[in-house]
Amino acid sequence: QVQLVESGGGLVQAGGSLRLSCAASGRAFSRYPMGWFRQAPGKEREFVAAISWSGDNTYAADSVKGRFTISRDNAKNTVYLQMNSLKPEDTAVYYCAAVPKTYYDGSNYYTREYEYDTWGQGTQVTVSS
Repeated sequence: QVQLVESGGGLVQAGGSLRLSCAASGRAFSRYPMGWFRQAPGKEREFVAAISWSGDNTYAADSVKGRFTISRDNAKNTVYLQMNSLKPEDTAVYYCAAVPKTYYDGSNYYTREYEYDTWGQGTQVTVSS
């Protein structure tokens, strides 16, 4: 029974930075892998990044690699998304979500989108050009 609340969104100029936070409730938070997704107007929801329960394993979509970093502080029950070098195409509502487990394909860890079952309300990120 995890509840998630995102914050940190806002308006920023292209090239700028924002850090999103996702505050989670629940004593078992540290056992949940977490992910960030985004959805722009008129477009389908898009995976951004995910992190294992320990924080040791992360992966990100190609569109944000090298610019966005996902992290977590289990002592604070919080997951972060540090977004640097923002582009107008990053404009979207950003959601954090919890998923029961991660998988390993022999090389990389990953999550399965359909298994995410707890979602936050979203926070708006707008990048001006």
